[in-house]
Amino acid sequence: MHGLMNRAVQCFLRDAYGEEVWMGVAQAAGVEPEGFEALLTYPDEVTEAVLAAASARLGKPRDALLEDVGIYLVGLEPLRRLLRFGGVSYTDFLDTLEELPGRAMLAVPDLGLPTLDVRAHGHGRLTLLCRPGFPGMGHVFAGVLRALADDYGALALIDHAGEDDDGETVEIELLEASFSEGRRFDLARPRVAGPL
Repeated sequence: MHGLMNRAVQCFLRDAYGEEVWMGVAQAAGVEPEGFEALLTYPDEVTEAVLAAASARLGKPRDALLEDVGIYLVGLEPLRRLLRFGGVSYTDFLDTLEELPGRAMLAVPDLGLPTLDVRAHGHGRLTLLCRPGFPGMGHVFAGVLRALADDYGALALIDHAGEDDDGETVEIELLEASFSEGRRFDLARPRVAGPL
């Protein structure tokens, strides 16, 4: 697993539950307290050990923990900007979701996101198929989709619908694209007053 993914789990645990929880999880998983280096790659077993230790420490199922990580990621402004680049509305974002792994590879070539396949079924119903990759990435994407619906101001039901040999399936039901006012977002970064 890429270090950025492991680092995201580490930062989520530290930011959401505190340094003491992260230290306990790291110790139980056999990871150095400093955690993960973002540019390195780690065996999947290390990531699984961290997730198992966090799940046990927090009394939270692994799948729910991964969804929470997905929600947390959308709160990180650089990643939010990358995701929001997919469109001015949640519908636009869903229409370009399959392009996300390619956009991510421009920034981090060996990140290893799963292939995403979005299928529309009419009346606002879609399915997202996360092609095989690290087990549980579908839960991370369910969290990302849920958080982005709120970010865009859309009303959507998101549900991880299981996995099979093809990958993990996330069901999306878009009830209302403009349910509420979303969080402010400008594609251009704000200008800073300076000598120029």
